[in-house]
Amino acid sequence: MLIDTHCHLEKNEYDDLDNIIRSMDGYMIASGYNDETNLEVIELVNKYDNVYGVIGIHPEEVDNVTSDSFRIIEDNINNPKMLGIGEIGLDYYYVKDNKDKQIDLFKKQIEIAEAYNKPIVVHSRDAAQDTYNILKDVKVKCDIHCFSYSYEMACEFVKLGFRLGIGGVLTFKNSKNLKEIVEKLDIDNFLLETDSPYLSPEPFRGKKNNPSNCFYVARKIAEIKGMDVNDVINKLNKNAIEQFDLYIKIIYGKI
Repeated sequence: MLIDTHCHLEKNEYDDLDNIIRSMDGYMIASGYNDETNLEVIELVNKYDNVYGVIGIHPEEVDNVTSDSFRIIEDNINNPKMLGIGEIGLDYYYVKDNKDKQIDLFKKQIEIAEAYNKPIVVHSRDAAQDTYNILKDVKVKCDIHCFSYSYEMACEFVKLGFRLGIGGVLTFKNSKNLKEIVEKLDIDNFLLETDSPYLSPEPFRGKKNNPSNCFYVARKIAEIKGMDVNDVINKLNKNAIEQFDLYIKIIYGKI
């Protein structure tokens, strides 16, 4: 059984979404990133037993925030299947002239998470130091989704008690930094994810990703750390349950 801690299950991305969800041997945490996808996540968690969710506003959506955006989040955050606020954060890769607006949006959503004592799922791209400076004083659990920074930066986030999302990039030949992080840091610090429909792992690179492919990420982690893949999966499932207060019955019992 697998737990994919971060995926995007959008209707316009999959022709067979119902089949993908029903055939998943495990659980998925679907992530929203704007008003439209947040509403889709709400619909999914209410429809499928094996789908949980996080809702939030992605930094690239900063100019699309409406008067309804925060209302959607706060009106639904107490749904027992809504596990946190995400995908939120900072992204300076394409646009750098709106940093202040991104930071303000990020902080407002952190405040909501702290008010409701919910974990946050953080997107951070080309914004390591600003992300760290904002997060170092947060009072909730934090998942640095799709971690892409250096080993040294990983250590700084881990010191804060955060976990790092590890996905298909780990299986790529040029993922030297991420392989070093997985090799050197304890497996307690990682969360298994796919970021579907993006970043398919080898041997499916270039094809549309789906949550069941997190097995191939787990297999790569097992290879790097010299562990049995089933032990890796069990440990990463336990991490996910602890991270998101996801109290589900799995092969080693109810946490």
